[in-house]
Amino acid sequence: MNLKNRQMVVSTLWIVVMLNMAFADILGFMIPGTLAEIMTGYGGSVPITEESMLVAAIFIEIPIAMIFLSRILKFKLNKIFNIIASIITIIFVVGGGSLELQYIFFATIETISVIAIIWLMIKWKE
Repeated sequence: MNLKNRQMVVSTLWIVVMLNMAFADILGFMIPGTLAEIMTGYGGSVPITEESMLVAAIFIEIPIAMIFLSRILKFKLNKIFNIIASIITIIFVVGGGSLELQYIFFATIETISVIAIIWLMIKWKE
């Protein structure tokens, strides 16, 4: 796989991750009682604060940025950034999830996609 093909595949995998994250959240809002709970200022047992929202935004921004960065970064930085971003994303997906079936499904797809990114980066030779 040449440089441009690998960059496009990795970028596309980040798009898959982002779409799954978005739809996992959208479907999560449809679970009865979820929106009412959020309106109390809690997401599960976690208080919803400006700081917690900022942290969530930063974690979500990582895969968004990687869609673009995977296409423009040179070999060495591309490998480093993708591997680090992948590890952080797996931690975010697994650590911030729930045990609802649809979330487990989406999280599985996200994790497989991110593991594929790690594998592609490890196998990538200059």
